[in-house]
Formats: sequence, C-alpha cells, structure tokens
Amino acid sequence: MDDFLKEAIDITKAQASVRVLTEDEIATMIEKLYRSLQEFSGEAKGLAKATDMNPKDAIKERSITCLECGKGMKLLTAKHLLSHGLTPKEYREKYGYKENAPLVCKSLQRTRKNKMKEIRLWERKIPSNT
Repeated sequence: MDDFLKEAIDITKAQASVRVLTEDEIATMIEKLYRSLQEFSGEAKGLAKATDMNPKDAIKERSITCLECGKGMKLLTAKHLLSHGLTPKEYREKYGYKENAPLVCKSLQRTRKNKMKEIRLWERKIPSNT
C-alpha cells in the first residue's frame, strides 16, 4: 500500500476516534488527505531545486525565498545562511546580488526606508565628550 494512503487512513482513523464520521465523510477525507500529502511531497521535492529560481524572482513583496533551501521568509538572516555554510556576502556573490543589496522582502525594505526618513538620523548631533 502507498505510504501516502497509509498516512491518510491513519489521520482519518484518528479523526474518527474523536468524532462520528459518515462513510462519505471518511471516503472524502481519505481522498483529500491523500492528494494533499502527494502535493506536499511534490512541493518538498521542488524545494531541493530552489537554485533553479531566478535570484530576481526570489525577492517578492511579502517574502524572500532562500535560494539554497527554498524556504520563504521576511529576511534572510546571517544565522539562516550560516546553516547553509554561507555568509551574507558569499550568498550575494553566489547568486549575483549587488554587494550591498538587502536580503529582505520589498515591504520590509520599504518600511525600514520610511522609518529612517521619519527619524532623520543624519540630522542629529553627536554629543561630544569634551
């Protein structure tokens, strides 16, 4: 028996132990879970091919996709990149980003830019220690 079908049946059994299900509900649930598990598995295999993605397409409005693992997040942290054995500088070089390109989604980049304009940090005087 297919592993996905076994998983779908096990999940349905667990659900049936908690509440009463009709035969139609059981059949429908198994079928939907089976398809969902297959699709999820296909997506998981697709993550391994994250390097096939165009680096320009990786930066979206609300997420940035790590081109190493395919995981989507708001920003690529140094800690995350270290899990792939890369520094942010090496990651930028590897995928052809500019040296100072921020590894964040567009909305977060815009929010940060607006915040900097709002606080006008460049106009503040630095206190002298004399």
